[in-house]
Amino acid sequence: MSEFSKAQARVAELFQESAALKATLATQLPAAITAAGDRMTTALLNGNKIMSCGNGGSAGDAQHFSGEMLNRFEMERPGLPAIALSADTSTLTAIGNDYSFDEIFSKQVQALGQPGDLLLAISTSGNSANILKAIHAAHNREMAVIALTGRDGGALVDQLANSDIELRVPSSSTPRIQEVHILIIHCLCDLIDRQLLGVSQA
Repeated sequence: MSEFSKAQARVAELFQESAALKATLATQLPAAITAAGDRMTTALLNGNKIMSCGNGGSAGDAQHFSGEMLNRFEMERPGLPAIALSADTSTLTAIGNDYSFDEIFSKQVQALGQPGDLLLAISTSGNSANILKAIHAAHNREMAVIALTGRDGGALVDQLANSDIELRVPSSSTPRIQEVHILIIHCLCDLIDRQLLGVSQA
């Protein structure tokens, strides 16, 4: 087998791994995702906002969600209030320089969060110190948390309150977890749009 054929087979294998994980979770996650979508829609209808945070690829996912809210997803609608806490480099570097990297999200939540707002916390490991501190800050501001996690949920699981929702992807592969996270985000966007615009779920 040529090197090109081997590479092609590897790509097909990655597609199959991703599809298999998504097919498995299609029977496990819809109820929790729907509950999270309902929670987000209720917060938005009550005049609250959704703050999102993550590191690395998860920071990109947090900004992806915020962009879909502030602009639009698939249907025309007014922009919805959302803030990606990973997007302001001046704020991130100021906090990281003056305090610590662990506080780059929590200090923003403390400053901007209001009771009734939601925090979308994204961590493939569930062990990111700055995410754990952001969740603690959210609870102090009377905000509920929707957490996108992977593996066994990590230390984050112990930080969640009864009113929070965890959407866990039980895989040991970070790329596969991230692929499902972006699908979950798209599901949440779809649910929010359909509920806000009164589009039938059928």
